Amino acid sequence: MALQPRDPSPPQGGLRPLQAAGVIQPHPIKAAKPPPPQDTRWRLHWLLAAPHRLGFFGGALMLAISALWWCIELYARSSGMPVAWSVSPSTAHALTMTLGFMPLFFVGFLFTAGPKWLGMPEPGTRALLPQVLTYLAGWILALVGFHASVLLATAGLVLVAAAWSSLAWKFTDLWRRSRARDKAHATVVTIACLFGVLALWLIAGGLAFGLDTLVRTATQAALWMFIATVFATVSHRMIPFFSASALPVLDAWRPMWLLWSMVSILWLEGLFAVLDLWLWPLPGALRWLQVAVEAPAGALMLWLAIRWGLVQSLKIRLLAMLHGGFLWLGIALALQAVSHTLMALSQDQFSLGLAPLHAMTMGYLGATLFAMATRVASGHSGRPLAADNIAWALYWVAQLAVLLRVVSALWPAAGHWPLLLAISAWTLSSCGWSLRYGSWFGRPRVDGRPG
Repeated sequence: MALQPRDPSPPQGGLRPLQAAGVIQPHPIKAAKPPPPQDTRWRLHWLLAAPHRLGFFGGALMLAISALWWCIELYARSSGMPVAWSVSPSTAHALTMTLGFMPLFFVGFLFTAGPKWLGMPEPGTRALLPQVLTYLAGWILALVGFHASVLLATAGLVLVAAAWSSLAWKFTDLWRRSRARDKAHATVVTIACLFGVLALWLIAGGLAFGLDTLVRTATQAALWMFIATVFATVSHRMIPFFSASALPVLDAWRPMWLLWSMVSILWLEGLFAVLDLWLWPLPGALRWLQVAVEAPAGALMLWLAIRWGLVQSLKIRLLAMLHGGFLWLGIALALQAVSHTLMALSQDQFSLGLAPLHAMTMGYLGATLFAMATRVASGHSGRPLAADNIAWALYWVAQLAVLLRVVSALWPAAGHWPLLLAISAWTLSSCGWSLRYGSWFGRPRVDGRPG
C-alpha cells in the first residue's frame, strides 16, 4: 500500500494547530473557584474545638474576675469604705488566688499535653464541658458567698470540689490506662491533682463548720503540694526542651534527681506552712531546719535558672518570659530562708512578711503561667511561636506587679500605695491577657487547620 502524504494545507479559517500524533488534546481546565472566606468572628462553639481552648478560656475568665474582685476590695478598703465579709478576707483571698483560676489552666494544658506524654488519644472537649462549667459556677457562688453568706460560699466550694474531683479522675484514668514507658512526670502530676481533690473537700468542710484554721491549712497544702508541684513538674519537663529547641547551643538537661529534689522541696515547704498554722510560734530548732532546707534549695534553683539558659534566653522574648518566671522560684526560696533566719534570731518577732509568698505565687506561678499560656495560645492558634509587642508588654506589667507587691511587704512604712499600684498592674495585665487571648480561643485557627 502506498503511503499517502499528509495534506499540508491548513484548515479553512486559520493555521493548523500543532498536535503530536496519537495524543488527545485535553479539554481546557476551568479555573477552580476560590474557597469561601473563613468566618473569623468569635463563636462559642470554637471553645469546644480543643481542650486547651475550653480550659484556657475558663481560666482566663476566672483570672480576670479574681483580679477585678480583689482590686475593688483593696481600693474600697483604702478609701475607708470596706466591703462586708462573711469569711476572713485573707482566707478568701488565699483561696481564690490559689485555686480559682490555676486548675482551669491545668485542664487546658494537661488534656492537651498530657495525652501526648502518656501516648493516649486526646479526650473529647465536650466530655470536659460539664466539669468546667460547674467549676466556674462554683467559684461565682463562692465569691458572692464570701461577702453575703458562708452557706453560699460553702455550696460554691462543694461544686468546685466535685468538678475538680471529676476532672482529676479523668486524668488519672488516662494515666492508669497508658502503657507509655516514661510516666514519671504524669505520675507526679496525677498525685498532685488527687491531692488537690483532698484539699478542696477539706476546704468545703472547713467552711461548712467554721473551721478557719482547717481552711487555711488545706489552702497552704494545696498551694505547695498541688499547684506549685504541677508547675515544677511541667517546668522540669518543658523548659529545657523549649530552650534546646529554640537555642541549639543549649542541651535539654533534666535529670530525674532534679525533679525529685524540686518536688521534695515544695512538699517540705507545704509541711512547714501547715506547722506554722498549728504550732506558731515554731521552736527555734524547726526554724533553723527551715533555713537549712530553703537556703540550699534557693541556691539550687537560682543555679538551675542559669544552667537552663537564663542568659541565652534573653534574645528570644517568649523563651525569656518562661525563664523569667522560673527565676522567681529561686528568689522566693531565698527570701524564705532570709525571713526564717530573722524569725529564728528574733523569736518570730521579725520577718519579711508576705514577700516570699508573693514572690512564689505572683512571681513563679503567675509569670510562668503568662509565658506557658501565651506559648500554647500562639502555637495552637496557627500563629508564630513568638511574643509580640502586646504579649511582651503584658508580661512586663505583670512583673512590675510582682515587684511592687514584694516591695509593699518589705516596706510597710510606705503605706498602702505600693500595694494599690501592685493590684492595679496585676489587674491590667490579667484582664489584658484574658481579653486578648480569650478572643483567640473563640476563633478558628488563622492557618485554617482544625483544633
